[in-house]
Amino acid sequence: MKFLQLCLLFLSVPAQADDNWRSSWDIALHATVGATHLQADSVLNPANAYARLGENTSGAEARINFKLESNQRGLPVKISLRPILSHQRSDDGTSSTSEDDAYLSQWQLRAALTDTVTLSLGREVMNWGPAQFRSPSSPFYFDNGRANPSSELSGVDAAKLAWSLDASTFLSLAWIEDSGINENTANSADAWRRTWLAKGELRGDDWTGGLILARAAGRKPFFGAYAQWTPDESWLLYGEASLATRADALVSPADPLLPFGLQQESARKTIALLGATRTLENGQSLSLEYLHNGHGYSDAEATAYFSRAATNPTAAALALINQPPLLGRHYLHLVWQSNQLEDGDYWRAMWSCNLDDAGNEWAGYYDHPLNRHLSLYALGVVNSGGPRSEFAALIKRSLSIGLRLALP
Repeated sequence: MKFLQLCLLFLSVPAQADDNWRSSWDIALHATVGATHLQADSVLNPANAYARLGENTSGAEARINFKLESNQRGLPVKISLRPILSHQRSDDGTSSTSEDDAYLSQWQLRAALTDTVTLSLGREVMNWGPAQFRSPSSPFYFDNGRANPSSELSGVDAAKLAWSLDASTFLSLAWIEDSGINENTANSADAWRRTWLAKGELRGDDWTGGLILARAAGRKPFFGAYAQWTPDESWLLYGEASLATRADALVSPADPLLPFGLQQESARKTIALLGATRTLENGQSLSLEYLHNGHGYSDAEATAYFSRAATNPTAAALALINQPPLLGRHYLHLVWQSNQLEDGDYWRAMWSCNLDDAGNEWAGYYDHPLNRHLSLYALGVVNSGGPRSEFAALIKRSLSIGLRLALP
């Protein structure tokens, strides 16, 4: 609420000023329906008693972009707001619930102090690096949402000072107050409240690299890095990595007779991703990524994770609530997508494999413009591997269909 009030204060300034302020806006209206086939034999969520996942869902959402710009007295200032208005309805098979929400997904007040220094205040999505499956180099957006192009990422509340030293060197220092709208739905306390973050990036003609250092209050530092290289017009090679701890880390002993443990902060582990993208002559691209997750369970720990949950309802609830971002240690991710530079239909086919439990996730996204303003899109997901595999532990398959109206 304090950030919304601050935004309204900012908007009152140009409203009282002269016509030196320039404004622009756009809005996307989304209407979606979805159906989910749950894992009937789930040990983490038996009879959907814990997660209460919706088997049939519907929703309407307005995503609004509003921008104001001014260059009075040689000081460029930009104000941007992205309010989200949504109505969601979910039916879990025994009861239905509905929820109305209104929030600022992103907002920013940005001023260019000099030709090379910019100060910004707002709610910003701090995600970087080229990876598609997961983003190890970002402390805030390990799940970067790229598997679903129609998804909405909300920003973290931050103040940032950025320097452009020259055409190839960029530095920034940010203070993150909290995780923005996301902290309201977190299972535990906001792990990134009161965080200092420093980021440096170098750019060459055919390569980019960056380093990240983040330190949250009361936690050990996060170290991240990303790099990409384009050896020719058809290949992109890239990687991301981090060395960090996990907050509220669920420990699964290899012996299923021992109880779960919950660490306020885990030991520091490495997560690393390597990827390559090949662009074909028709503009389509193929990407293959390998992810090593140092925070994942060993084979024995993963087996015990499900065994413990299957015999103890309390353990099952704990396993579900505090489930790590990824259970395993080794993953492959393959993406085949259409030419993103062409107008018209856009599609992408995705395959993810947990190499430890041999579970798979198959997904496909399709976006078809009906005219200049109206588009139809769909996302389908099929999981395999059984109830004691990561991808199929809760959901066997799902399908969502949406209609998007873009204005003006």
